[in-house]
This record gives sequence, structure tokens and C-alpha cells, in this order.
Amino acid sequence: MVFRRFVFMMMGCLGLSDQRTLPSPSSPESTEPLQADLSETEKKSATIKLSDGRCLAYRELGVPKEESKYRIIIVHGFGSSKEMNFSAPQELMDQLGVYLLLFDRAGYGESDPNPKRSLKSESSDIEELADQLQLGSKYYVIGVSLGCYPVWSCLKRIPERLAGAALVVPIVNYKWRSLPSELTKDDYRKNLCRWIIWLLRHTPGLLHWWLTQKLFPPATVLDHNPAFFNGKDLECLQNTPGYQLFSQNGIQERSKFESIRRDCIVAFGKWDFEPMELTNPYPQNKSNIHIWQGCEDKVVPVKLQRYVSERLPWIRYHEVPEGGHMLVYDSAVCEAILRSLLLGEDPPQYKPY
Repeated sequence: MVFRRFVFMMMGCLGLSDQRTLPSPSSPESTEPLQADLSETEKKSATIKLSDGRCLAYRELGVPKEESKYRIIIVHGFGSSKEMNFSAPQELMDQLGVYLLLFDRAGYGESDPNPKRSLKSESSDIEELADQLQLGSKYYVIGVSLGCYPVWSCLKRIPERLAGAALVVPIVNYKWRSLPSELTKDDYRKNLCRWIIWLLRHTPGLLHWWLTQKLFPPATVLDHNPAFFNGKDLECLQNTPGYQLFSQNGIQERSKFESIRRDCIVAFGKWDFEPMELTNPYPQNKSNIHIWQGCEDKVVPVKLQRYVSERLPWIRYHEVPEGGHMLVYDSAVCEAILRSLLLGEDPPQYKPY
């Protein structure tokens, strides 16, 4: 029961659905479904080849890169892909001159797996992607949920490349030694994390069987379950296509499952640095690093996020009243994220209590 509950939470909440981000009028991307007569070659996404030989698939949205004023890399979460949703109003992106680059992290979507995945490799992939696509000496990064641990790695390893960063509902790793025991001792997620990492390390075959068996499909249990989503989340989920990771047999391939398994182990395992010991990458100027947290998030407790922000006062911390874990589905919140990150605005309705 413990195992099943935590897997539901991981799959349902950390990944987010693969609903598409709305493309700009100048983008060739379309919200219409692909035609059945397209060849496999025509369906392939653009890719880059990394220095270690792996390929990363990506897609570009917003205004053309050459005409953009702001260039942002979006890092998707667990079980998601470059097709993830980011509900920023198209009019705003056109007005500000925003170029968005979304990519499949290693082993997700159309990107090659990385059997040596680590905190360092995640930030290295982002840096190499930016360099090959000529985003310039500095660029912005937005991480979502589990996709925030690569952003923490960027803050540690390549802070000089970041014009700014936003961590949206970022995961909190219970193995961070700076987390006080009195803050986590009554949090059931702590023991669940311990169990799931043990299962991922030692019984991957059992876990893969459970996620791919047909008797109790995970997607039917996860969809619109109030145990994992608050009221605001459930409103957003009414217009989503469901859990494509499951509905499209996204983890039937053992290689895909292994990539996702490794992703969780790196995210919730022992890190080679302590996030709460990081220093302000903008010592001479106002920090442009942000955390966005829903006050009613059922995946990441708001009290933990508040503690992280207190330990790192140079991070600009925002709380969304009545917000859950699906903040990137809320167009008003996404607009606020962009305005805060790019223009330095500090929306009063999202100031922490």
C-alpha cells in the first residue's frame, strides 16, 4: 500500500501531463493532431548531437530566436517531455519577444538515454544545448517540479551562464542534510521517498511490471484523484489529455523505464553539493533566481519550500494562494513567472505569507 501510494504521487504529480504549450503564430508548430499519412521521418523532431554522442530532441516556440529579446530554456519534470504545457499567454510572449526552447531530457521523448546520468550531466546537457543552438553567453532557465534538480545543478556549476532562473514547484530532497529533522519527522513523504528509492535500486523489474500491467492501470487511478491534486489542480486537469506516459505505453520499453528510474534515483539520492549552501550568483545586483510554490501543493509541502527560501534569502520566493502542484497550467501564474523573471516585477498577490 505504501509503495502504491508513493508511485501514484510520483507519477501523477512530479511528471505533469504532456499537454502542448501553445505555439506562437510565427511557429510552424500546430495544435492540430499529426496527420496519419506523415512518414516517420517527417514526424521526427529537431535534434543536436552532444559531445558524448547522445542526441537531444528539442522544439522551439515563441518569437523566432533571431528576433527575440529573451531566450528561455524550459526543463520538464518526471514522465514529461518537450511537449509539456507552459500556459504563458501568447500575446505576452510576442509583446516581450520571448523565445522558448523545450527539450527532451536524457531518455525522455526522442532523446537518447544517458546511463551515466548525474547532477553534473543534467546541467552539462543544458549548457551544451544552449551553446549549439547559439543562445548567447547568458540565457534564462525555468525548471518544473522534478525538472528543477537540473536547475539547482546549473546554479552550482554554471551560474555565470544564467541571466535568471525560476524553479516552479521544485522538489525537495529529504536527503539534503540541511533539512532539520523536526521539520520532516512527521512528513509521511520522507519514509515513502526512502522506500521508493530502495525499490528503484533493488527491485526495478517488479516496479516495471506493476506500471505496465493491465489489471489496475495506473493512469485510471491517477486521473483527477483529489489525494494528489487540490481544487485548482483539478480545474486545470479537466482540459488535459491525461497521462500520456501510460496511455501511449510510454514506459513499455525497458530502456525508457530505466531512464526514468535513474532520473528519480539521481533526484532523490545523495547529492554532491548542498543547495542551501549555494551563494548568490548576482552579488553586485538584485538576485534573479525565483522559487514559485503553491500554498496547497500536495506533493511538495509549502513549509519545506518556506524553509529553503529562508536559508537562501537571495532567492526571490513567491507563493500562489490556493495553488497546487500544477502551476504551469495556470496562465495567470505563468504570466507572473515571466514578468518577474524577465522584467523584475514582483506581483503582490503572490507574496508569501
